[in-house]
Amino acid sequence: MNSPALTLIELGAVVFCLGLLARLAGRVGVSPVPLYLLGGLAFGTGGFIELDGMQEFSHLSAEIGVILLLLMLGLEYTASELFAGLRRSWQAGILDLFLNFLPGAALALFLNWGFVGAVVMGGVTYISSSGIAAKVITDLGRMGNRETRVVISILVFEDLAMAIYLPVLTAILAGVSFLGGLTTVGIALAVVSLVLVVALRHGHHVSRAVDSENSEVFLLNVLGAALLVAGVASAMQVSAAVGAFMLGIAISGATSHNATRLLAPLRDLFAAIFFVAFGLNTDPASIPPVLGWALVLAVITAATKMATGIWAAKRVGITRSGRLRAGATLVARGEFSIVIAGLAVASGAVTQELAALATAYVLIMAVVGPLAARYIEPLVGIFSPSNDSVGKT
Repeated sequence: MNSPALTLIELGAVVFCLGLLARLAGRVGVSPVPLYLLGGLAFGTGGFIELDGMQEFSHLSAEIGVILLLLMLGLEYTASELFAGLRRSWQAGILDLFLNFLPGAALALFLNWGFVGAVVMGGVTYISSSGIAAKVITDLGRMGNRETRVVISILVFEDLAMAIYLPVLTAILAGVSFLGGLTTVGIALAVVSLVLVVALRHGHHVSRAVDSENSEVFLLNVLGAALLVAGVASAMQVSAAVGAFMLGIAISGATSHNATRLLAPLRDLFAAIFFVAFGLNTDPASIPPVLGWALVLAVITAATKMATGIWAAKRVGITRSGRLRAGATLVARGEFSIVIAGLAVASGAVTQELAALATAYVLIMAVVGPLAARYIEPLVGIFSPSNDSVGKT
């Protein structure tokens, strides 16, 4: 069978199965991310059937998936909201960084994965899944809860931290010199600052440049701009994902809402392929040896995220049940943890064991996080009925 035919057959089968997995996840009430990862593990290196025909396509599609994930995340915020969130949550954000980066970094050093492995694993355990958190908040009808503002503020701080972390990680993975690393970080900070200023003062010009009443033209403009900005950012040694994130921030108002509506199906498709591609490149046989460490890390970092949410919510006078809900909503890890691990594995600078540990860890946390957020309130109601009600706006 010729290569294009094989690629089309494998790609069609994978996309169709992704739809079935997403439907199953919806019925069970969990994020589809773990199922996508399991699907990739089943049909990748060391799986039941190796899908060699779609390797080249999946690599480029995974890159586009990362770009769309970060673009859509940027579209959720305006520059003013980012600044306001940063002012409101910087103390909780620093505590979050300290409590959740250290466990992953410490485990990597304990396992002799070196400084690079520590930086990568610290990022994997630090960043909560904004996508899973947003879905949980919406599905459980908690948008009006006071603790939701606290959760969103912390997520905003994490997203800004990623805008700095990803270029630093890219420089470290590339093995550049100390001076080169400082240059890369300086460029990244300059670009982030410039884009935030442009978004704050001239965002309407950026929105006007990509906007169109014709949905086809609008889609092509936004997608083309995202890929172009991501490519330029990558050429400047700044993460392509960060470039897409900053473009999303610069687009505001009605243009942002329309872009979100048009791009959401594309984001879901390419992001699903990204998770599958990560699983395809991970040998399932490498997971059992690190599963115990993944469970230990899951327990520790679930507790540290809970502590972060509880402390942040307590500072603004939210009752105990609301504090627990805030912490539970932050527990899930997902897309960005895999993005970080994927960048590290693709660079060849880390061991394959790290990919296996990251996969097992995200599988656990992407399931445990939504369950914790869903059932923490009934548990609180059982053990302390008097705190059952939390003020809503």
